[in-house]
Amino acid sequence: MDDERPDVLTIGRLAHRTGLRVRTLRFWSDEGAVPPVARSASGYRLYDADSVARVELVRTLRELGLGLDDVCRVLSGRTTVAEVAAAHVAALDAQIRSLKVSRAVLSTVATRGSTAEETALMNRLARLSAAERKQIIDEFKEEVFGGLDVEPRLRDRIRTLSIELPDDPTPEQVDAWIELAELVRDPGFRARLRTWMELNTPVPGQGRLPGASIWWARQVVQTVAEVRKRGVAPEGPEAADILSELFGDVDRAAVLHSLEAGIEAGAERYRRLVARVRGQDSAPDATEELEWLARALRARESPN
Repeated sequence: MDDERPDVLTIGRLAHRTGLRVRTLRFWSDEGAVPPVARSASGYRLYDADSVARVELVRTLRELGLGLDDVCRVLSGRTTVAEVAAAHVAALDAQIRSLKVSRAVLSTVATRGSTAEETALMNRLARLSAAERKQIIDEFKEEVFGGLDVEPRLRDRIRTLSIELPDDPTPEQVDAWIELAELVRDPGFRARLRTWMELNTPVPGQGRLPGASIWWARQVVQTVAEVRKRGVAPEGPEAADILSELFGDVDRAAVLHSLEAGIEAGAERYRRLVARVRGQDSAPDATEELEWLARALRARESPN
């Protein structure tokens, strides 16, 4: 019988030679990926040495994620391995990006202990298209910065301000985007940030506003950080000398008003989230330094 010839393999012997299950080989054969080279007198499928090589190729392509349709197209010469591989690279890249988004959302959910409703919202925010993310930021910019009477150079900077995820974001960037999107969609945050901007944005023909140096010059924060490390109390006499060094004869009530507005608005949180979304290194969180400074200024306003 043909199936007893040493150069001919039954499907069972092919399975033994390749280490695959008969059921898998039968399925591949039915789909045309590994067709039999002949049939026995009893109608059984027969294979040869070339079939073994073909099985190994099919197995390799399947392990790389190709579907049997693509495998059959390659084996029939209707396409090349390189062409199919390129298509699968693009598909895998998209899948990896999606998995990164899923990981970031689940990580945030686990950290926050989010409800099902919050989880659904975060998932929607994370999977917005680039156009939808841009719309959220544009609406935020218009409400917070729109109509400010500012110098042309600053107006151009505000107009071109972009907060965009890269094409291949890290989980940390996606996580930051979720938090930022929630923040900038909050009407209360927008109103508080607008108030802060109005107190700190220089207008044409005027000099720097009282308190603006706290936000636009990081050396103020650095000075306070060094003072805090030395254990200086904000209500103590040394703190008074620090305030004189930082602000001179500037209206300190205006400085305090600006400072409190920024703290209430959460300007530091916003700044750090923007940097994280962009994948940039940001200055350390200065909230504690700013609160120390506010306490020092309040102490000087209080009656003795």
